Amino acid sequence: MDEVFALAKEKMEKTLKALHNEFASMRSGRASAAVLDKIMVDYYGVPTPIQQMAAISVQEGRILVIQPWDTSTIQPIEKAIQASDLGINPMNDGKVIRLTFPPLTEERRKMLAKDVSKFAEEAKVSIRSTRRDCIDKLKKMQKASEITEDDLKDGEEEIQKITDDFVKKADELAANKEKDIMEI
Repeated sequence: MDEVFALAKEKMEKTLKALHNEFASMRSGRASAAVLDKIMVDYYGVPTPIQQMAAISVQEGRILVIQPWDTSTIQPIEKAIQASDLGINPMNDGKVIRLTFPPLTEERRKMLAKDVSKFAEEAKVSIRSTRRDCIDKLKKMQKASEITEDDLKDGEEEIQKITDDFVKKADELAANKEKDIMEI
């Protein structure tokens, strides 16, 4: 039974990690290197993440500075940023690229808050799906006489506790991200 609990925790932890990564890559009013995570640059025919091609730093909270290690890659990096759905025009001075994050409008903040809720709900659905799969495994174990009916009930209660804990964590992540978006 312990392996079923461990499996449940592992899968639910992965779901929370994916949710956290999704929130990190969402553009809010503050500059964050995580918004570049999904952008790939065509580097000699190979799609390469910007983080592997340049040093990225934040200036004054709202400006992201990308300093390529090879200055010949400035144009491809700039093109990749323009082609992305980031919605920010890069400024290039020949040595570095600057991305200035404008303050979010109230309308845009509300849209982002809805997206946060949607992603959190998808994560909770995934967590509940994992719960269902684990309970099914426990029922199969009981049918195969590997565990007793009392063990099954205890196992279902434990899986539910684990599920409740992870749903609560997903809600907390969402609340923190919404707060972050609405504060700016």
